[in-house]
Amino acid sequence: MLYKRVSANELVVGAPAKINLFLQVLNRREDGYHNINSAFQAVSLFDRLRMCRTGRSDEFLLRLSDRSTVGADLPCDDSNLVLKACRLLRARYDLPGGIAIELEKHIPVAAGLGGGSSDAAASLYAANVLYDLGLSRPELASLGLELGSDIPFFFGTGMALVGGRGEQIIETQFPLDYWVVLVTPATGVATGAAYAQLRRGLTNSKHPFSLPRCETVGELVEALQFSENDFEEVHLLSSTGHQRIKDGLLECGARLARMSGSGSTVFGIFDSP
Repeated sequence: MLYKRVSANELVVGAPAKINLFLQVLNRREDGYHNINSAFQAVSLFDRLRMCRTGRSDEFLLRLSDRSTVGADLPCDDSNLVLKACRLLRARYDLPGGIAIELEKHIPVAAGLGGGSSDAAASLYAANVLYDLGLSRPELASLGLELGSDIPFFFGTGMALVGGRGEQIIETQFPLDYWVVLVTPATGVATGAAYAQLRRGLTNSKHPFSLPRCETVGELVEALQFSENDFEEVHLLSSTGHQRIKDGLLECGARLARMSGSGSTVFGIFDSP
């Protein structure tokens, strides 16, 4: 995770979006979560989080930057994962003083791109640096898992095979010499609602897809043709818009078009910008 230290009490962190090259929902767990099998890939679409330590005791403030291009209706109260992350660290490590945070939002909300999870990870990372907590990336990832299943990924290298509810992360190296076009419909999709529509039972599991070693983008795309995103069965049956987006991307030359996460963004993999 990239950051720039502005002063002793202030820094700026870049929070990247991610896409799911494939996503299987294997079964519902006893704890209410779902086991997944997926390949996460970070992409160069970033939110920016500016965090500043303040002298105001016990005061955490979050505001949306005027430079934001999305998220005008994003709540900036305690329901936001950014503030939840700060409060978790305060409770665990007795952080002194207050924190003021400005979130410059560019990753669409409820779009399957992990924007909220990435912002939360950036918040944990920034506080770790500003307060000299000395927490390792695995320790930060463990804290992140208490807040959301996708958060641990953002403390890695940006490419990983992900299993369990999100805590099983295997860093990988697949070809990266391709471009990604993201198309996000106006209507977002709540993750919980998307999972509810899948109706996966406790034992309704299937054989996990295994992504083989790939030396070229062509080999990667060919291998991904044998996988899918399970959430597409929900969205493509209920919304002709997603199918039109996929078809449009393929007509424009995409080597692969697929929905990311639980939706609603569809991405296309291209050879050139």
